Amino acid sequence: MSLKHKKLTIGLFGFGVVGEGLYKVLQQTPSLNANIKKVCIKHPEKKRNAPAEIFTTNADELLSDPEINVIVELIDDADAAFIIAARVLNSKRALISASKKMIANYLPELLQLQTENETPFLYEAACCASIPVIRNLEEYYDNDLLQGIQGIVNGSTNYILTRIAEDGLAFDAALKLAQEKGFAESDPKLDVEGIDAVNKLSILLTHAYGLVENPENIIHTGIQNIKDGDAKFAAEKQYKIKLVAQAKKLKNGDIAAFVLPQFVEKESNLYNVSNEYNGVIIESGLADKQFFSGKGAGSFPTASAVLSDLSALRYDYKYEYKKLNAKPDGNLSNDFYLKVYVSFNRLLQVPHHLFEQVDEWTSNKNGCSVSGILHFSRLQDSWWKNDYTSVVLYPDAIVEMNDLPAKSEQFTEIWTEASAV
Repeated sequence: MSLKHKKLTIGLFGFGVVGEGLYKVLQQTPSLNANIKKVCIKHPEKKRNAPAEIFTTNADELLSDPEINVIVELIDDADAAFIIAARVLNSKRALISASKKMIANYLPELLQLQTENETPFLYEAACCASIPVIRNLEEYYDNDLLQGIQGIVNGSTNYILTRIAEDGLAFDAALKLAQEKGFAESDPKLDVEGIDAVNKLSILLTHAYGLVENPENIIHTGIQNIKDGDAKFAAEKQYKIKLVAQAKKLKNGDIAAFVLPQFVEKESNLYNVSNEYNGVIIESGLADKQFFSGKGAGSFPTASAVLSDLSALRYDYKYEYKKLNAKPDGNLSNDFYLKVYVSFNRLLQVPHHLFEQVDEWTSNKNGCSVSGILHFSRLQDSWWKNDYTSVVLYPDAIVEMNDLPAKSEQFTEIWTEASAV
């Protein structure tokens, strides 16, 4: 199906913040030669800033209309979104989506449908809103040269962490402010527990390294357990805490990938990514590090990514999944170490035996913290998945098997003291 030189007649599912933003942006870009013919909504009683005649609650009015040649899907129900996506692709019409959970959870099925129907399916808006990261990974970076990708990919958590660092707010107060500003939902679980970020990382893994991995299989957490003491520790070390999604190619060709809070130092491009902004660093063997920054949430930033995908349809663009089709040798790995800071509410909660090495130890009436090196596989266990334990990575956290430092005399003294408690 070619849309070259054709008018784009759009059927839109969802008219929330992003949908309304897209409607307004299209009115300002007549050169694209695109218009929204119908919008399918769930709650017809809501007042909306568009003519009433374009709205319907009947999905078939969009999916069966022969004039509609592009479907844009912007709903938050992953299962319902997949049903829509499957019908669209089977009808051999172009599909654009911003539903990162749907794409992450159903990517194998979506890949098969694209192949069977030879139909474009674009979703730049699903990962970093205004940052064109997917297309850059897909077109610019060869898999053999791509060393790593790391980024702040969730604007809500970044806003909360900014307010904690800059205003000294407690987590609950910062979350409430984010909700008042519209950066966090009334139920913020998807954002603050890292679920949104890991969905995005799973999509990026496909375009960066050709890996298709269910987000449930990727180690992740959010910022829900960050404590006042963690923020104070970061400030003392001149760090900022950010929720970072990252993937790195190891020396053996396998891929380390996870979403965890991390101390970011001043020298990092991510250090000054504040409020609802996103930032992504892509590192390659030849071009070193390249940095992308932009708003990661909101009506117009996300609508701009959808608009870019619509524009790409005008020159018959579609993802080729070159790295996936090349069948790369590397797999997702858990055979490496991490430099971590772990804080606990009480001293006796510290599982000393899990640490390969302990470099720093603090203890006072407010709790305790341990800085050291853990094997990544330790995070597959449940010891840290509770509301009294916080895990934060150090900068340059990944340590490969052959690079594990020798245990110093100072380590031996710290370890002996810790183990004796």
